[in-house]
Amino acid sequence: MRMHDDQIDVNVADVESLVAEQFPQWRHLPVTPVTSHGTVHLLFRLGDDLVARLPMQLGDPETTYAALAAEQRAARMLLGRVPVATPEPVAIGSRGPACPLPWAVYRWLPGSTAGEDVAGDTAFARDLAQFVGAVRALDTGGRTFDRSGRGGRLADVDDYVRRCLTRDTTPFSAGELRSLWQRLRRTPRTEPDVMTHGDLMPGNLLVSHGRLSAVIDVATVGPADPALDLQPAWNLLTGAAREAFRVALHVDDHQWDRGRGWAFAQALGCLDYYRETNPVMSQTAVRTLAALLDDEDGR
Repeated sequence: MRMHDDQIDVNVADVESLVAEQFPQWRHLPVTPVTSHGTVHLLFRLGDDLVARLPMQLGDPETTYAALAAEQRAARMLLGRVPVATPEPVAIGSRGPACPLPWAVYRWLPGSTAGEDVAGDTAFARDLAQFVGAVRALDTGGRTFDRSGRGGRLADVDDYVRRCLTRDTTPFSAGELRSLWQRLRRTPRTEPDVMTHGDLMPGNLLVSHGRLSAVIDVATVGPADPALDLQPAWNLLTGAAREAFRVALHVDDHQWDRGRGWAFAQALGCLDYYRETNPVMSQTAVRTLAALLDDEDGR
């Protein structure tokens, strides 16, 4: 099912054509579509070691190229500076008859998507905390949060959250959700921006032998509220693993509540947009909201 009204249709033959024309050194590599629940890129394996990432939605080519270049700069910044593997950029392709926008090639990172098998695992939670801590330790270069959406102040996404709440697309009490958001959005903050990954959804966490092996999709890496990268505490982790994640990062009550707020805003938006078109994203959103409401009941 298509997730976006302006979604681009690209198939194996299209990717083969792009590769043959723009990167003839790879034209002999088999092209294999990758099943993914991602919402931004279509993925195709190029042989065993490479993956092509093609934009999923129509847009301005120059803007798309700038975004791809920024993502690859972020990827290079992370390489070798965090305790798990991260995407290694290889090339940026040009638009062509088979694809109207620029596209990118990365090294393939093996692993399975994080799920229930690691949700309650404290060792995995500490692995994830080590990654978050390592990203936070990177130098912001004096930069601060400078984009829209998640990562600035919770109050800045208040209108967006309220619009989502009026659509009543969740299986939960609208009154309970509004009450929770009203409390979370007022949580104070004194810490400066730090480097964050910005989108630590389960689909961006790869697992090997029960441990975190890689973190992918680094387009949102940048300075933001340090609480932003606490979202896995509710979109994935459970019980003792959630607490182990918090303890390892030395998170105080205010930062923890802001983490709840960012997790709430993302989950509500995902459920509103992907309720029918992306079951995995919808299920993650429902699980996140349920965890947040359970936490609130336990206060």
